[in-house]
Amino acid sequence: MKKTWMFFLIVAALARGEGALVLQTDFGTKDGAVAAMKGVAVGVSPRLAIHDLSHENTPFDVWEAAYRLKQTASYWPAGTVFVSVIDPGVGTERKSVVLKTKSGHFFVGPDNGTWTLVAEELGIEAVREIDEAVNRRANSEKSYTFHGRDVYAYTGARLAAGVVTFENVGSELEAKVVEIAYEKARREGAALVGTIPYLDFQFGNVWTNLGEALFAELGVKPGERLKVTIRRGGEVVYAGEMPYARTFGEVPEGEPLVYLNSLLNVSVALNMGNFAAKHGIGCGAEWSVRVEKAGVR
Repeated sequence: MKKTWMFFLIVAALARGEGALVLQTDFGTKDGAVAAMKGVAVGVSPRLAIHDLSHENTPFDVWEAAYRLKQTASYWPAGTVFVSVIDPGVGTERKSVVLKTKSGHFFVGPDNGTWTLVAEELGIEAVREIDEAVNRRANSEKSYTFHGRDVYAYTGARLAAGVVTFENVGSELEAKVVEIAYEKARREGAALVGTIPYLDFQFGNVWTNLGEALFAELGVKPGERLKVTIRRGGEVVYAGEMPYARTFGEVPEGEPLVYLNSLLNVSVALNMGNFAAKHGIGCGAEWSVRVEKAGVR
């Protein structure tokens, strides 16, 4: 019922020439910071459909913000405006930008690596620097530490509501964004190499960026065993063997498995257990994974 209501709300907004505004921060919801951002957006257009991606992001973790955008953005319709404020450099010389992807989505916030994965996946159409002389909340010029409220929520709402066009945001920049270096998914001989962008924190499952098509190149059948090696930097944190399974129930309780997660990416888990906690596995650009058939050299 909730999904149906959300769908019709978005459709109605699009019919009025308004898109959805989706907010992501590391502010949490214990104080009024997120509500202030929403208040600014409502002040631009009371009819604007405002949604939350997450406000419980790890503080200052730009990589996590980048992955959450990748995880969700493609499921939203073209024209959706994402405001993402994980901004440890607030008030410094890092640029405030709007990225327009080739898919027709807009991303508003600091150019600090947050757009790394959506730019890669959805493609860069154009990038514009926010002109704060025009696109900044009135009488906020003395505020240097809450760009999420004064610049990003305001600009994102104006863009989503059709008050300004993308061309009105500011001057066009070179069509590139600041990128976080990470281990991109690839095949190395008989092995697959990639990164661990995120954990399924609720259950401790380890998600990788190794996609279904790349995994298929190994020709692994359910039940066949794989060798999994996980490193942080150059240090091996875990090395072991486990079967490839389609469901958790195909292995005994407490046993490890390789499976394809809901994004159809290779993942590692314990059936009825927490793999990440048991083996001290984390996530982020410094974590890498290698998967290969057991016994293959």
